[in-house]
Formats: sequence, C-alpha cells, structure tokens
Amino acid sequence: MAHIHYKFSSKLSYDTVVFDGPHITLTDLKRRIMGREKLRAGDCDLQITNAQTKEEYTEDEELISKGSSVIVRRIPINGVKSSSSSKTQNTERSHGYIFGASRSVRIQSKPCNPQQIDFFFICSKKSSY
Repeated sequence: MAHIHYKFSSKLSYDTVVFDGPHITLTDLKRRIMGREKLRAGDCDLQITNAQTKEEYTEDEELISKGSSVIVRRIPINGVKSSSSSKTQNTERSHGYIFGASRSVRIQSKPCNPQQIDFFFICSKKSSY
C-alpha cells in the first residue's frame, strides 16, 4: 500500500491517504481527502501544494508520487474573488469580539446609531470602576 501525507495549512500534524499503485491523480487525492475530512464537494475545492517544492498541483489528471507530502487549503468553489470585491463583502459580513479585562463584547461592522455608541462608552466607564 502506498501513501501520501497531507496537512491543512492551519494544522500542525500530517494525516495519511492510503492507495494502491506508484502514484495517485490530483482528482482522486482531493476526493479521498474530502472523504476523510467529511467535506462536501459542493461547498469548497481543495488547493494542493507539494510541501517540499511549494509547487501547486493544478491539472486534474496530474500524478502525485507515493510518499509525497502535500499542503492542503480549502478554497471557495468559484475560485478566489478579486481583492476589491472580497474586501467589500468581508466588511459587510465581518463579525468580531472585543476582549476586555472584565468581559467580551460582540461587534458587527454595520452602521450603528450614535446613541448606541454613547451608551456603550457610558456603560463601559461605569463598569470599569
């Protein structure tokens, strides 16, 4: 049995895909990784890069040799959008948290009422005593 080690760019350790033969196609490797990680093909695609050479595998029928190590990244199914449109969409939908010494507050990047801002700062000043 041959194997390929893979890891997502955000993880520290490698997992293994086992297959028969001296190599595996990019399509088959993606399918097996998605199966192991319980990812749906309709949600995202995988970008596969050789961990040693940093070469990205792009052709579906490209052969990847047994014993290789690869880095995997999830990407949107429609590819990556241009930076200007993705910045606009991200700011419209971005959420975050502000962590303080005594509590955390959820924030959203939506226009808000100035009275709400004043209320927040008044409450923050009172609670900091």
